[in-house]
Amino acid sequence: MDVSSHQGAVAWPTLWSSGVRWAYAKATEGTYYTNPYHSQQYGGSYDVGMIRGAYHFGTPDTASGAAQADYFVARGGAWSADGRTLPGVLDIEWNPYGDACYGKSPSGMVSWISDFLDRYRELTGRSAVIYTATSWWKQCTGNYAGFASTTPLWIARYASTAGELPAGWSTYTMWQYTSTGPTVGDHDRFNGTVDRVRALATG
Repeated sequence: MDVSSHQGAVAWPTLWSSGVRWAYAKATEGTYYTNPYHSQQYGGSYDVGMIRGAYHFGTPDTASGAAQADYFVARGGAWSADGRTLPGVLDIEWNPYGDACYGKSPSGMVSWISDFLDRYRELTGRSAVIYTATSWWKQCTGNYAGFASTTPLWIARYASTAGELPAGWSTYTMWQYTSTGPTVGDHDRFNGTVDRVRALATG
């Protein structure tokens, strides 16, 4: 599952009892926003035994990819080799504030994403995960395939199947399939058992 400030303080023991074993919490956006509930969400999920991670909502029209990776890592997006911390996520999708592609050409968007991923890897030693929707990826990157060999994919598609994936990826690592359900937050499926989640955490 994944959560942000919209969920506020999360009742992690209840979610653990319901069978939730991994979670991502929003940490940052751009270089201007930090989730005020991040400590409770990120730390609270860990405290009940979950494997947890953090995500960054990218805004390519406000600062460079490297600057946003710096901001993310300094404010909850770092990775640690404790076996229960997932690599950080770059949430790159439809712009809620304006132009869908943040005013960038496909090549400009690919360069921005590469800048973020390279800096995150430099800071943490891990490859970040990309969260996106196939329709956005096609429109805004020209369906670029070059990240697939090193970057896990978290696909967003609210449907009964994950559907077509962005170019280069033959399978997804995670799939966000709905924003409604019996528990708080968005609901996600990991492609495999909890052992696969642990494997992603350990690198």
